[in-house]
Parts: sequence; C-alpha cells; structure tokens
Amino acid sequence: MWLTVASDGHGCPHRSANVVNRRRLSMSRTDQPDLTLLFDGGCPLCVREVRFLRGRDRHHRIAFVDIDAPDYNPTDFAGINYRMAMGRIHALTSKGAVLTDVAVFREAYRLIGLGWLYAPTRWPLIAPLANLAYGFWASRRLRWTGRADLDTLCRDRCNL
Repeated sequence: MWLTVASDGHGCPHRSANVVNRRRLSMSRTDQPDLTLLFDGGCPLCVREVRFLRGRDRHHRIAFVDIDAPDYNPTDFAGINYRMAMGRIHALTSKGAVLTDVAVFREAYRLIGLGWLYAPTRWPLIAPLANLAYGFWASRRLRWTGRADLDTLCRDRCNL
C-alpha cells in the first residue's frame, strides 16, 4: 500500500506544508513489528503503560516510538506529526493501517496475550462509551500530568 502524506515534518503551523512524501508502508514480517506504537515519552502515565506493555511483549511484536524525542520524524510514521500524535494515541500495523484511540490499546493488548481485557470495547454498547472516555482523557492528559498545553508544546518544539 502506498501512502502520500503532505507534511511539514513537525506539525508546525508556521512552516510550509507542501512537502509530499511517498513511502512504502508494507514490509515483510521480519522487517517490521506487528504494531508500532507512538507514545509521549514526557507523559509519566504513558511511559508507565509502555513499560507494562514492553515487559509483557515477550515476542517483541510491538515497537515503541517516543514522539516527544527531538529526532522524531513523522515521515517515518505515516506522516503523523507531533501535534497529531500528542493529541491522541496512534499506532501503525505492519500492513500500514493507522490505528487511533482505544483501537491502539485493543491491538497492543491482543499482541501481548491480554486481548480479553479490551475485547468488550468492540461491543456495540461499550464501544462508544470507551471511545468517549478515551477522548475525555486525551483532551485533559497534558494538564492532568502537569505539562504545558498542546499549543505551547508545539510552539516550543517548532522553535528548537
């Protein structure tokens, strides 16, 4: 699957966004993990979750990418820029699909053998509530973990 992404590379509104990158997302299983999970390495709760998942991932099926690292490059990850990744959780499957929100956790937990914990989030009555709860958390995550707001973080990153 080919994906065309228009991105400035950082999600900065003041930079030009006419760069078009084409990259091959599907690779063989030996070249890529089943799931590449993008996480905020500056968020203590996110780091805690990653430690848990990493510790349970005995077969190394999940790769973890810190989007808060200075060398994070969105062109390597389906064009998911800093602003997008900081606003809500994203992951990429080995087939090139982009997952967001509760679907990321559902897939990560499936891969570590605990899929039953998130299985109810597929049920018709539970799914909208789970997504609503995640959206509520994501919109307040930075404040609740003592970080600057998203606009400030993006502005600071663009000035690096």
